[in-house]
Amino acid sequence: MKMPVVTVTLVSAALLYVLWDQTRGTPAPASAERFSNLATSPASRGEVLDFVVSRVPDFCREATGRDSGVEFDDCVQMADSRSSACRRAMADQFPDNVMSEAVFRDLSITMINCLVPQSGVVQP
Repeated sequence: MKMPVVTVTLVSAALLYVLWDQTRGTPAPASAERFSNLATSPASRGEVLDFVVSRVPDFCREATGRDSGVEFDDCVQMADSRSSACRRAMADQFPDNVMSEAVFRDLSITMINCLVPQSGVVQP
């Protein structure tokens, strides 16, 4: 029986790619300075959403008024579970490239409200 060279080569290449991808480190999340001059250096929608998702603990801290505890942990867990659905919703509403502060602001606020919904109480 003849050995399927093409299949063995493709499977080997796929395994090498998976191993290479596993050894790469994850990129550091973008900082707020990255979004300071969007007119000359536009950001992708994904970069903005990654930035907002990385700040979920801060948003939950603000929403619950606590740094830890059951309420805070539930907030973070709910935001994590909503992340994929919120990202899909943002893809339907906003452009791929964020080129202005207004779009950045609208995208950020909409994503924050999706991840960590606030009560209807208006504070002065």
